[in-house]
Amino acid sequence: MQSWLRRKPLDMVTVHEEGRRLIPTLSWPHLVALGIGAIVGTGIYTLIGVGADKAGPAVLLSFVAAGIVCACAALAYAEMATMMPAAGSAYTYSYAALGETIAWVVGWSLILEYSLVVSTVAVGWSGYFVGFLQWVQQQTGWNVTLPAALAAGPHAGGILNLPAVVITFLVAGALIAGTRESATINAFLVVFKLIALGIFVAVALPAFNAENLHPFMPYGFSKALGPDGVERGVMAAAAIIFFAFYGFDAISTAAEETKNPGRDLSIGIVGSMIGCTIIYVLVALAAVGAMSYTVFAHSAEPLALIMRQLGHGTAALAIGIVAIIALPTVLLAFFYGQSRIFFVMSRDGLLPRGLSKVNQRTGTPVTITVFTAVLVAALAGVARLDEIAALANAGTLAAFTAVAACLLVLRKREPNRERKFRTPLAWVVCPLAIAGCAYLFWSLPTRTQLWFAAWNVFGLVVYVLYSRGRAVLAKQG
Repeated sequence: MQSWLRRKPLDMVTVHEEGRRLIPTLSWPHLVALGIGAIVGTGIYTLIGVGADKAGPAVLLSFVAAGIVCACAALAYAEMATMMPAAGSAYTYSYAALGETIAWVVGWSLILEYSLVVSTVAVGWSGYFVGFLQWVQQQTGWNVTLPAALAAGPHAGGILNLPAVVITFLVAGALIAGTRESATINAFLVVFKLIALGIFVAVALPAFNAENLHPFMPYGFSKALGPDGVERGVMAAAAIIFFAFYGFDAISTAAEETKNPGRDLSIGIVGSMIGCTIIYVLVALAAVGAMSYTVFAHSAEPLALIMRQLGHGTAALAIGIVAIIALPTVLLAFFYGQSRIFFVMSRDGLLPRGLSKVNQRTGTPVTITVFTAVLVAALAGVARLDEIAALANAGTLAAFTAVAACLLVLRKREPNRERKFRTPLAWVVCPLAIAGCAYLFWSLPTRTQLWFAAWNVFGLVVYVLYSRGRAVLAKQG
């Protein structure tokens, strides 16, 4: 039993062999931009429509519920990331605190999370890009639209979502060029994204009509199956738009590449979470107040649609253009996190070791980045937005639960170890995070829960047959 729960010594978490060590190049402004870039994106630009379809105007409560759970998890991440400034996020923390088998399940769940998040964002970006091309054709008469077969996946009557595939490889190319370079571009684009949301709030909020909030909670609070076979309710929506809040965990994957992790990681994680919560509440309130949720619930570009319906075509165009330019910041942040999870699991021997080599010129793991690009591009080309977002949430909820548990375990096992950031009221915050994640997981669609279980059963088979015997810790005795 001990070999199944062997732990990586805390003092060895930040010790790495030559050629498999990531280079510290990031400071706290890069991390805050990485966090905001990851958090503010598809969730508010596209999934607000999906959430409104499930909860009606009470989607506002869904944002609050998801935000509370994420805030508790963010505080736990801040302590763990500053305590163990190494790449790998929840996987690395679990390896040191809970043991290898649990770490494998967490890492395998993170692979699911990041792969599907990148795919979801790519599909969301494609919706805005295709809408922009249609507008250009209407205004100019130029035939610039894509054939229907290449503008959407099979679920929408197409064959391949080509824009989603292309943007995935473009972001991969930026990451291969260098971490600091791509982080700087990301910070620049984040500013544009925040300006666009500011325009939306400034235009939509004056059109607020209280009548649009009635009935406020048409589908109830808890998850329930509607007559059309769709699971709805405030918490069913929260379980989906939870996707809109996480992203700060991508910051923790940058720990090894941060120049001053003890200070900068906590600033990046907590700062980005607070900023994004304020932004979300304002945008969601403006959206559901300006127009009946039934109008934009099924739109691939709900914010731009609301602007057009209010007669602000120029503002709609601006939001659409900025979404095209800035949504790739979400892609970049999560793609970055995905490649680092793969990288660390490879470095630990749980995945093929050849994947964890770092390019000496750029300081980036080129092989694993290309591998990740192929994987997520394949998903993005055929995936459906709401379904893959829900499945990505399942992986994230598992990771958040593990991080909160790791914090409590290490508070008991290592009470005197230095902590640059201490989570306040840890024995309240962490159980609340764990309970909240469990409830949100229960609120996910049943099919999503079954797919998540199947993914991890498959993962455990891979662990037993391949990874367990090849782990670096196994070879060390």
